[in-house]
Amino acid sequence: MGQGQRIRAEDWPALLAPGMRVFLHGSASEPLALRDALEAAAEKASGVDFTIGIVPGVNEYDYAALAPDACMTTGFVTPSLRQSFAAGRIRFLPLNYTGFHDYLAAAPPFDLVVLQVAPPDAEGRMSLGPSTDFPSVVLPRARRVLAQLNEAVPRIPDGPCLASADFLVEETRALPEFPEAAPDATQTAIARHAASLIRDGDCLQIGIGKIQSAILGQLKGHRRLGFHSGLMTDAVLDLMEAGAMSGEAKSRDRGLAVTGLAVGTRRLYQALVRLPVAFRDARYTHGADILAGIDNFVSINSAIEIDLFGQCNAEMLGGRQVSGTGGFADFVRGARLSRGGRSIVALPASAAGGRHSRIRARLDAGTVVTGSRSDTDLVVTEYGVAALRGLSLDQRAASLIAIAAPEFRAGLQAEWDAFRASL
Repeated sequence: MGQGQRIRAEDWPALLAPGMRVFLHGSASEPLALRDALEAAAEKASGVDFTIGIVPGVNEYDYAALAPDACMTTGFVTPSLRQSFAAGRIRFLPLNYTGFHDYLAAAPPFDLVVLQVAPPDAEGRMSLGPSTDFPSVVLPRARRVLAQLNEAVPRIPDGPCLASADFLVEETRALPEFPEAAPDATQTAIARHAASLIRDGDCLQIGIGKIQSAILGQLKGHRRLGFHSGLMTDAVLDLMEAGAMSGEAKSRDRGLAVTGLAVGTRRLYQALVRLPVAFRDARYTHGADILAGIDNFVSINSAIEIDLFGQCNAEMLGGRQVSGTGGFADFVRGARLSRGGRSIVALPASAAGGRHSRIRARLDAGTVVTGSRSDTDLVVTEYGVAALRGLSLDQRAASLIAIAAPEFRAGLQAEWDAFRASL
């Protein structure tokens, strides 16, 4: 790669041609100016396969919709991709986060890698900013690199940098902000139960979602908490500033909060340049060998529903794919391997205004299992905690029924009894 040819945003679609594979920076680093320019010249997307590491709720743009023969490769199918998915233009890979990383490592080189980075520092290094999950695995084999330089991208002191690029585009747009909403009564009740399971000195991982943020909001009285996750939010910043999360008890990366992505408000992005935060790729943030070496690692994730076996569905709703595996299985299994580790799956007991139970006797036929029953550990609803580790088949069912919404418990018990008699 050379030092970089300066081009305008509206010029970059001319770099595309049918049959090309293009990797796009995801999360809060999605290059929005380049996206807008491509939308204005949508015909240039014809025959191009766009690969992007989606964060649900953050990256909602459908690149496959730009042209009838465009394609998009991703590990998530969000509602915004529904039309292209139905048309067969979303190449959905049902992989966990480390699996998607390994897919990128083994796939053919990308013809073009498009990243948003901070402008070069005095030594010419361009910080990758708050999104470092996959760039390190695609850059070494990229045929060409296009870097969107943006002063709004924080220069992360302990994070990877881009040394050079073939093409450079300047941009001044602020990073997109995703403020966290205040939890409702149900989410607060769930958070209080989950917080009771977390001890001083634990190292936490969180998935994206209101419940996970609400749980962190209940931990400001804790001390010496650590952080190792694929995602950092404003709720994590709150704990650090409250003195609850120092990382001093971590058995790995002591004193550092480790993440691959930061998604939040401008306050969070600006704080990243002064906080003891290390940005790493997905193999480090999600890898089982790394997580196993973190004592008292506690994963905190959510699910759409769970059955009385303890099987978790975190990606299908009404028989439709609405998300992906993501880091769910990586972190639940990592917590299993950690000395003193625990995994928490937190979800409301009911859905659709209380008309449906999220704790099911059995998952519907055709519904995928995101988390296996053998991995499920602690399940939390607003009605309490079901600690499944070490319980028998019947004890697990009884524990889960006990934290279902009261109006569904008798029906769940009757379904379980009928099913149990048939085994």
